[in-house]
Amino acid sequence: MAKDPIRFLVTGAAGQIGYALVPMIARGAMLGPDQPVIIHMLDIEPAAEALKGVKMELIDAAFPLLKGVVATTDVIEACKGVDIAVMVGGFPRKEGMERKEVMSKNVSIYKAQASALEKHAAPDCKVLVVANPANTNALILKEFAPSFPEKNITCLTRLDHNRALGQISERLNINAGDVKNVIIWGNHSSTQYPDVNHATVDTGNGLKPVRELVGDDCWLNAKFITTVQQRGADIIKARKLSSALSAASAACDHVHDWVLGTPKGTWVSMGVYSDGSYGVPPGIIYSFPVTCEKGEWSIVQGLKIDEFSRAKMDATAKELVEEKSLAYSCLK
Repeated sequence: MAKDPIRFLVTGAAGQIGYALVPMIARGAMLGPDQPVIIHMLDIEPAAEALKGVKMELIDAAFPLLKGVVATTDVIEACKGVDIAVMVGGFPRKEGMERKEVMSKNVSIYKAQASALEKHAAPDCKVLVVANPANTNALILKEFAPSFPEKNITCLTRLDHNRALGQISERLNINAGDVKNVIIWGNHSSTQYPDVNHATVDTGNGLKPVRELVGDDCWLNAKFITTVQQRGADIIKARKLSSALSAASAACDHVHDWVLGTPKGTWVSMGVYSDGSYGVPPGIIYSFPVTCEKGEWSIVQGLKIDEFSRAKMDATAKELVEEKSLAYSCLK
């Protein structure tokens, strides 16, 4: 029996990440090859013509799963009836701008979009915030959509998670699919903590710890961490543009696992509302290891945290508390 279409909202859809993301959704990369979709694309008025071009290309690609396309600059029209919202649009930091100025612009954007989603989206709409500062943008959205369950608002740290998998697979000359259970703790920023203490590799003869196979704690505790933390900046240096393909792919992975579930024995990293687990202050959006089942995520509990990890986890939490204070000061 044919499934009913699921409505996706992609904000900032005429931008780089949006342009990479919408064909992935239309092809079934998010929810599988048998799930029809209707894509709602939102962008700002100056991007209206570019957005129209993206819609034309989606139609021209003749995706069998694509049952409709809405392209609009009207936030209310964009949010009507959507089941999953991927918030890619935001105000990027420009040269010479203070952090508070950028934060203030994003607070106003996410305040308006939160209100529209709360009033017009489907009752159980799931939200993924991609635009930076992703954790704090997600927190603002949560504050201004109070009727949304807190578990329905997340931010993207799967890109960092996938970067960590990629670095380990490159180091060991293996397939990234054979590495699992890395963790990204904290903020989607250069303070994030990529943690391999619980990560394993499927060697074909059972699972072995990443630390044992790499055999170089100096690299794992220094160069590996900074490479993952700075990967976005390195890509900008190389491409003269920010990560788009990998960010879109990570957004697909995030929503796919959230809705359809994580494989048994495997966890992924998601920015979620802290409940105080692992001594992380409640009331911030912080990246934790999670498992997903039946459309619900749960923080993995009981992992051993060493002193090195504790310091890194606390440092990124401190930054998020500071970001929260800065964002709230923009509301006054």
